[in-house]
Amino acid sequence: MNTTNLFFLLCLLGVLGFLFGRHRAYATSHGSIKNLNSLPSHYGMYAMTLTVIPALVLLACWAMLSSQAIEKVLILELPPEMQALPRAELGLLINDVRNAALGQSIAGDDVQLIRQLGKRYLELERDSTRMLWLLCLALCAGGVAWAWHHIQARHPARTRVERIVVLALITCSLIAVLTTIGIVLSVIFESILFFKQIPLTQFLFGLEWSPQMAIRADQVGSSGAFGAVPLFAGTLLISGIAMVVAVPIGLMSSIYMAEYASRRVRSILKPVLEILAGIPTVVYGFFAALTVAPLIRDFGHALGLQVASESALAAGLVMGIMIIPFVSSISDDVISAVPRAMREGSYGLGATQSETIRLVIIPAALPGIVGGVLLAISRAIGETMIVVMAAGLSANLTANPLEAVTTVTVQIVTLLVGDQEFDSPKTLAAFALGLVLFLVTLLLNIIALHVVRRYREQYE
Repeated sequence: MNTTNLFFLLCLLGVLGFLFGRHRAYATSHGSIKNLNSLPSHYGMYAMTLTVIPALVLLACWAMLSSQAIEKVLILELPPEMQALPRAELGLLINDVRNAALGQSIAGDDVQLIRQLGKRYLELERDSTRMLWLLCLALCAGGVAWAWHHIQARHPARTRVERIVVLALITCSLIAVLTTIGIVLSVIFESILFFKQIPLTQFLFGLEWSPQMAIRADQVGSSGAFGAVPLFAGTLLISGIAMVVAVPIGLMSSIYMAEYASRRVRSILKPVLEILAGIPTVVYGFFAALTVAPLIRDFGHALGLQVASESALAAGLVMGIMIIPFVSSISDDVISAVPRAMREGSYGLGATQSETIRLVIIPAALPGIVGGVLLAISRAIGETMIVVMAAGLSANLTANPLEAVTTVTVQIVTLLVGDQEFDSPKTLAAFALGLVLFLVTLLLNIIALHVVRRYREQYE
């Protein structure tokens, strides 16, 4: 018995509950569904909801909390001297117990005890699974009994089902909102811990980024440098190059597809162009590292320029290619939404098609285009894989696109790779960078949505 089989069993019981509710509705209708308050399918949905929803909720809660409960029981069964261990060592011990339960090899002085605890862990898991099965099946049986008692000809099944659906939608909305709030608060709290150790002015205006903290106080570089200006500069440099590539190409392609291309050509070009949006960013990173960066380096050497093997130019060019569908799709939709009457009025005054596009359509669609560009900038700022593979990890404060630079997102990934202590400035710096990145992208998104809203209010 495992939770996967239980889930599929609950799905099957849900189907059977639907059939049962519908059959029960027919049985109480005295041969005519006109006697029913709702459609038979509504009664089926009502019975299905009572049968499986409580059990599924229990299953989800159990999956989230059972491991923690089992670990707490194991901790209570440990010898007193082990229960008094620090939290970090206790966590490592529980991790070894879990590995022993999975049959993995373990090492240490307490191998025999850990293996015994691993067996106990498996016993608790089995007992937990059995209890879960019993409770879920009991809830299903209770739901069926409730449905059998309440499904009558005049029962408002449709109203009850709609209330349940509305409640489910509200719950999903609250989960999304609470998740967002939790992410923001976690980043803020960890950033506060960082700024208690590193001054805010040093972080925002420092010109050197070297977050490597030494293990010993007498070690060279025992105090890291946390000036984030090189990261901000590298992010702006690569994003700027990407937008120089993406905005003209994306805008011009959208103008062609919206104003010049025939329906047949548009039906071919638009899906082909948007294929770029479906390519994983790691593939773009490989393309940048193995093709674009060597070409730029060889071309620069042919001109007598010193070009790094990993450069901001290579990352920016490939990132711009990746963002082209983003700019093109939004601009195409905005240009196509310009009222036809404005085009016809311009043609009636004797303007050519190119003059109409330049003097009428583009100014009318400009707010929406600007909003799309701002959203594309947010996308460029948050990109990581291309920069890691094509621009490197060097935090250089430079405006030369031929040199290696790094960005905020790359440093966040670098700082959080591997086992880290979440009380050192090195690790907490990732949360401070994430907070700055969050505020910047939030500001850009607010500006973009405000601009797009003004456009929609004007023409809708």
